[in-house]
Amino acid sequence: MGESLEVPLSKYLLKLYVTGTSARTSVAIANLQRICEQELEGRYELEIIDVLESPQIAEDEKILATPTLIKQLPPPLRRVIGDLSDKDKVLLGLEVRPAFDNENRDRTRGAPGTEKRGENRERGVS
Repeated sequence: MGESLEVPLSKYLLKLYVTGTSARTSVAIANLQRICEQELEGRYELEIIDVLESPQIAEDEKILATPTLIKQLPPPLRRVIGDLSDKDKVLLGLEVRPAFDNENRDRTRGAPGTEKRGENRERGVS
């Protein structure tokens, strides 16, 4: 029982690098908070770092653009740059997609009618 529960109970350490209090900053923070609340359900620690207030930290982390989200834990380290509006891309980029969702996705791939592109390729076009 212990091993199967370790992955879902992992705590995520996330750092979001932003520039000041712009509209883009507000959107990125709101998007990330929504994603974390929906997908990580309290299993995360989020630190928001303003590169204008902490330029040395940004330089040390090699932040070239903002907003930049870094997942430090669990390994591997991952980065996502942008306003974080595409939930699926954020989850994929950070490798935070729960295993349950991946299992369901794999099961539906083989179901009839779920992948029309694959069916068209299999049938061939004359």
